[in-house]
Amino acid sequence: MSDSEKFPIDVFPEAEEMDLRPGADSCYKCSTCDTSCPVAEVDDDFPGPKFQGPEQWRLKRKDDVSVDESVMKCSNCMRCDGACPSEVPLSQMHNTARGEYVTEEMSMLSREYWRNRILANYGTLARVGSKVPRLTNFVMGNSVVQQLNEKFLGITAEREFPEFATETFVDWFEERGGAKIQSDEKRVAYFHGDYANYNTPEVAKALVRVFEHYGYEVAVPDQRCSGTPMFANGMLDDARRAAKFNVETFHDLVSAGYDIVCSCTSCSMALRQEYPELFSFEGTAEVAAHTYEALEYLRIYEDVEGDLKGSKPDFPDLAYHAPCHARNQGLDGQAVNLFADLDGVSVTDVGDSCSGISGTYGWKEENYDTSMKIGEEMFEHMDDAPGETGLTECPTCAMQMGHGSGYEIRHPLEVVESALVE
Repeated sequence: MSDSEKFPIDVFPEAEEMDLRPGADSCYKCSTCDTSCPVAEVDDDFPGPKFQGPEQWRLKRKDDVSVDESVMKCSNCMRCDGACPSEVPLSQMHNTARGEYVTEEMSMLSREYWRNRILANYGTLARVGSKVPRLTNFVMGNSVVQQLNEKFLGITAEREFPEFATETFVDWFEERGGAKIQSDEKRVAYFHGDYANYNTPEVAKALVRVFEHYGYEVAVPDQRCSGTPMFANGMLDDARRAAKFNVETFHDLVSAGYDIVCSCTSCSMALRQEYPELFSFEGTAEVAAHTYEALEYLRIYEDVEGDLKGSKPDFPDLAYHAPCHARNQGLDGQAVNLFADLDGVSVTDVGDSCSGISGTYGWKEENYDTSMKIGEEMFEHMDDAPGETGLTECPTCAMQMGHGSGYEIRHPLEVVESALVE
């Protein structure tokens, strides 16, 4: 890639437009969004993103029309955003309709409400569970507990609960004394999210080591969940509180010269697109404009492609899946291109299908079978790929890949760390 081709990806050209009427009026019913929807492809009862977006918005303008409950079947993969030729803000409409449905139509005494609230606020539970990780892993890994979760909460017993690390990333970062590099010129603030902190600290450690390898000062500020699972479950009040905290925290760092990097593509998607679409806190636009996926940032500002060429990471051949939220940010070919010239490691793209889990969607008992049907194409391509280790940037796609294939799943930052950091 030449210097002239390196530029931040604009993922929210209509971000400042909060009135949904122009978006609804732009829809000319071509149904391209419906043909791109992985849920509609396997579930004949799901009416698709066109209905959930502009059609339902128009219906809601009439009296006595409630939000249709089928909006809760949308997995929030956001593929429809990228498919629409008219830039209709489909996911913004879906998030808004889902929030309205939960507020006005869903009983706060229902099992579905509390199940969704628990899944949407994973970080709150993880903060408690990670205090005694071995005990929590033992309890949550017990098959009887999993059956009780399904019976009383509607959380599928088919999946293994992700294990907590014995030391969180934040504890590790503080234990090492914080940033090892001080710089007034090269500064990044790391949005690690809950999963990298509590479950996969090795991914977060890899990010810190890789950026320090390139001479960056890495800040790790206090933060809340990005809000992605809250948007997907219509818990917009929870999402608003988390987003407000994050915007205030990271805006101060942006003002001090830091850019924001994320290791999870759903987190970067939330900060770049969903925050400015749904909220208007002071500093939201600046935070969005300074947020990058971690490898995207290194591709823009460092010669990471050249540095990786011919390097030999301690990894087997890899089967790579691009998460839907990476595709929405134009990052779907990034890992395959970056790792094309590694020595002794081949990286195979397993196709453009959705993994099917879409965050909390595939954890719900009623969605499990649909989730696995959506993932079938990816599982087949993984089986055909030469490697038996998976690779992806999204933690829940990693869960689905491991669940459907039995493979160990790694993160691209771990490959870069192995290749470049001694």
